[in-house]
Amino acid sequence: MTGMADLLEGLVISHLGQGIAVEHDNKIILCQTRRKLHTVAVGDKVLWTLSAPEQGRIEEILPRRSVLLRPSRGDKPRPVAANIDTVFIVFAVEPNCDFLLLDQYLAVCENSNIDAALVLNKTDLPQSGTIENELLDYQALGYTLYRVSATTAGHTGLGTLKQALKNQVSIFTGQSGVGKSSLTNAIIPDKELKTNTISATTKHGRHTTTAATLYHLNGGGDLIDSPGVAIFGLAELSESQLAHGYREFQPLLDNCRFNDCRHLHDKDCAVRTAAEQGDISMARYQRFLKLREKMPTAN
Repeated sequence: MTGMADLLEGLVISHLGQGIAVEHDNKIILCQTRRKLHTVAVGDKVLWTLSAPEQGRIEEILPRRSVLLRPSRGDKPRPVAANIDTVFIVFAVEPNCDFLLLDQYLAVCENSNIDAALVLNKTDLPQSGTIENELLDYQALGYTLYRVSATTAGHTGLGTLKQALKNQVSIFTGQSGVGKSSLTNAIIPDKELKTNTISATTKHGRHTTTAATLYHLNGGGDLIDSPGVAIFGLAELSESQLAHGYREFQPLLDNCRFNDCRHLHDKDCAVRTAAEQGDISMARYQRFLKLREKMPTAN
């Protein structure tokens, strides 16, 4: 039995094949997990013990202040990343601005104790008036909007975004094609070097590009890079949580006649009335109804 004195605290920075890279005291140790342990996520703080020279075993996951879950096939949702302070939702005029996906991410963040901010990339491309009007709605709700261009000379707007990433743990998310990886590479110019260091230290050959990885930023703060589209599913949300996930609905929810109001055709629904009267965004209300239809629990 391991004594308490043998337990060391570490930070999970990546999954590598069957192993997990844990950072402790500026060193990276390749760890396995105790069999009965729940799935360990990048960003987790863990207690671990040395099992062999430069190898360890994760004994316990320390309490998380937040977690993002990803639906997994036929199984319970798996954690993508833990202890995140802010999700930065990246979108762009090309391929197209998917505001439905954006609302889905925001609804999950509102229910997960995680702040959310919006990053409009590719600002060198012409913007449409329709998109600008939508963005005004989000800004009116208190969501910060960063306008950046990762590819233009001088990386427009990147300085402001880097400032925002300081002193916190962040993750970028967004549909494919919005320039998330070029944005990450601009913010972490030595990313490949850091990635190779993880692989070399843990003697695990080439680091897999599909794994989420936590990087320490030069100016302070951590950025979790999760390649691909990390869809944070609606499966974990109830219908009432989805409604709560729309920030402008929150002050109205207690004014609906029925406690179990679905905000659809229900009599005296304060949310629908506010949308019809133009007090809240009708476009956002209609997207809420679309997301509600997509939910496994919707009837």
